Amino acid sequence: MAVDTITSSPLGPPACEKDAKALQFIEEMTKNCDLVQENVLSEILSQNADTEYLQQFGLDGATDRETFKSKVPVVGYEDLQPYIQRIANGDRSKILSSHPISEFLTSSGTSAGERKLMPTIAEEMNRRQKLYSLLMPVMNLYVPGLDKGKGLYFYFIKAETKTPSGLVARPVLTSYYKSQQFKTRPFDPYNVLTSPNETILCVDSFQSMYSQMLCGLIYREEVLRCGAVFASGLVRAIKFLQLHWQQLAFDIESGSLNSKITDPAIRECMSKILKPSQDLARFIREECCEGNWEGIITRIWPNTKYLDVIVTGAMAQYIPILDYYSNNLPKTCTMYASSECYFGLNLTPMVKPSEVCYTIMPNMGYFEFIPHDPTNPMTISRDSPPHLLDLADLELGKEYELVISTYSGLSRYRVGDILQVKGFHNCAPMFKFIRRKNVLLSIDADKTDETELQTAVENASELLKEFNTTVVEYTSYGDTKTIPGHYVIYWELLMKDPGYGPTDDVLDRCCLAMEECLNSVYRQSRVADQSIGPLEIRIVKSGTFEELMDYAISRGASINQYKVPRCVSFTPIMELLDSRVVSTHFSPAAPTWTSERRF
Repeated sequence: MAVDTITSSPLGPPACEKDAKALQFIEEMTKNCDLVQENVLSEILSQNADTEYLQQFGLDGATDRETFKSKVPVVGYEDLQPYIQRIANGDRSKILSSHPISEFLTSSGTSAGERKLMPTIAEEMNRRQKLYSLLMPVMNLYVPGLDKGKGLYFYFIKAETKTPSGLVARPVLTSYYKSQQFKTRPFDPYNVLTSPNETILCVDSFQSMYSQMLCGLIYREEVLRCGAVFASGLVRAIKFLQLHWQQLAFDIESGSLNSKITDPAIRECMSKILKPSQDLARFIREECCEGNWEGIITRIWPNTKYLDVIVTGAMAQYIPILDYYSNNLPKTCTMYASSECYFGLNLTPMVKPSEVCYTIMPNMGYFEFIPHDPTNPMTISRDSPPHLLDLADLELGKEYELVISTYSGLSRYRVGDILQVKGFHNCAPMFKFIRRKNVLLSIDADKTDETELQTAVENASELLKEFNTTVVEYTSYGDTKTIPGHYVIYWELLMKDPGYGPTDDVLDRCCLAMEECLNSVYRQSRVADQSIGPLEIRIVKSGTFEELMDYAISRGASINQYKVPRCVSFTPIMELLDSRVVSTHFSPAAPTWTSERRF
């Protein structure tokens, strides 16, 4: 059942009574988003009125928006870090939250250096669980019959650390998967997973992936949807199948589990699932032995109706390879969340990845918005708190930077996400995620962000299509050791026929094609100022980015939240990449540039 419009129509007929209640909740929240937001802020300020952080701003018990906006500054992580560090070191006074901090949620640690610690409180888990409970009722409107099978999802946890105070620090998904809300969740026929909890809760990523893939193969005919948190996670799972299909088939044929799987809980649960099946083992060998991975998802799991993965932002890079693996199955992005706060969900999940929009649920926190205009940026000062826009004040087509206040004690915190309003559901804006507000590359006066780099890679990769070659992974860095400095882009390629790959001349032209897509400041620096040298593409061996991920995980990154950094500067990573380079290519000419400004 499709939604009739994206503005004010009800979502559609529910699949069951439980779904009816969830859809009604969404309608109530989105119809009254401004009132809900007013109440949420009042609750947050009442709850945390006696905290050290808020008391310094002289609110004097006020819980209204005007007082809050006029007295409390807009801040970033560096402003809160001293407070957070005190909590981490054992100060149990009411610093940011009046409720005890239950744990720290860590950022993925792959975007901008050291991982951030986000304090959270126990009641936040219930709020996150509430948002999770809304996802399937929406999906059931679009894909009927999901209660007739299972979901093959690759979920992972990470080994947690402890701060000096003894508080746990771990990624938000590890926190959720280890929570009672997840482990003792009631049976829901619309949300049955192929992976037992024991396979998800194993901290060894190989054992976890192996056992989850094995379960997925055993239940292959029951699988109705495949997914992971990020698109990169599903790509990694398919690459794992490519490497280990022979051993997996042997396990299925013999009914005995690989001796490398030593986790007692996994071995016990798998003993109840894994039974000898020569027919299934033969099928897996037939599908995998020739090395043809095109459409492998629909061949192994023929009843799969869609892929449930995040493919917005930097994850858009994985769309071509997922299309290749799945015969162009629909890709759904169901939820918008971060370590700082869970925000909202996608009410139209079956749209194309380029059209994905998220509706922020106003009960999750208090949300404000900084108008984002690169030509006329708003000045944000701690000494003079700005009057930011509320959720109900936003305009269609405009871009905004997200600012949040949470029950856990973040007040007017800049998340860094840039969102664009693409429509409304009732009174609630529907946002397209544009980018994380961070410049990736800069040699001179140029500033290239993630979206621009992604577009340049996509444009250049068009030249590879005639060779049945795609860019499966990439990263970059600004090489300032050369004079002038220049952009270096690392590409890992997938060639259907390695004997008919792109020539050196084509890859040289890919460099120029990328430069033609970059901004006018970059092209001026290349052509007129000559302050930037020709762009360079370095082709790396197949599997290089798998090694990069393994390295990041060994240093504490979460396998669930890991995203390939689109710009790198850490010396060991640079050395790893450079040691895998098989060819280098430079732009053969300068890109187009004119001093005339286009309007």
